[in-house]
Amino acid sequence: KHTARAIAIGLLALSATAFAAEAQQGVTRYVRYQQGQTISWGVLDGQTIFQLSDAPYLGGTRTGQSVQASAVTLKAPVDPEQIFMTAFNFLSHITGEPADHPGLFLIPSSSIVGSGENMVRPADANNFHYEAEMVAVVGREAANVSVEDAPNYIFGVSAGNDGSERTWQNVEDIQWTRAKGSRSFNAVGPHLVAGLNYHDLDITGRLNGEVRQSGNTSDLLYDMHEMLSYISRYFTLYPGDLIWTGTMGSTAAMEPGDMYEVEIEGIGILRNAMVQGSWPAGLSPIGPP
Repeated sequence: KHTARAIAIGLLALSATAFAAEAQQGVTRYVRYQQGQTISWGVLDGQTIFQLSDAPYLGGTRTGQSVQASAVTLKAPVDPEQIFMTAFNFLSHITGEPADHPGLFLIPSSSIVGSGENMVRPADANNFHYEAEMVAVVGREAANVSVEDAPNYIFGVSAGNDGSERTWQNVEDIQWTRAKGSRSFNAVGPHLVAGLNYHDLDITGRLNGEVRQSGNTSDLLYDMHEMLSYISRYFTLYPGDLIWTGTMGSTAAMEPGDMYEVEIEGIGILRNAMVQGSWPAGLSPIGPP
């Protein structure tokens, strides 16, 4: 008992030291959390969450209320109106020559879950893959933004797992909405971090503890500034909207009960299990007669 207590105290001390170092470097961690029936935004400092009046990218300020992180449930640290995803943005994830412009598609915000929540494979799906990615959060309304000015429009970054049903994506559907954007397919968390150099962050993906993906954001074909500029030529971005980097290397199907972790340097570890869904009573698959 004494040894376990000493280890716990040591870990808390290390955590406090790490957070203090981050603060000196201008790095701030934000969380979105549930306490009772209320979901709030907050600043995470050590093990204490200081409540904010609104999302940080909407100018939320400290309310004077605080709570221990252990007393609440962390939710996905994002609340987007629009989610833009990037396809084939790591050389290690493509065959042939890179495209002369970024691959781009939209998914619904209802696909988002937080760290610790299950990613549910629908009853009629059987080829659900993981994809470790970095997720950028837009901080200001953006339209026709230059690459040079793009840093002023990115608020911070988080870790993401873009769950993908490959049979739907590559065989059955004419577009990727269902394969990439079904309910609970996209996990984000655990924190939203501002102040990092997001051009040079290691990304590691682990399936049941075994490393399956590894890369660095410096390897992106189109970095976050280029992506934001490109997207803003055609769409208006709003505070809180998400831009995903795309994934690296190869992916594989997950089985029910598998756990996938996405660890990004300076952000933390996003953990989600994949579970099998089922049709509710009276609901059956839809298909041709």
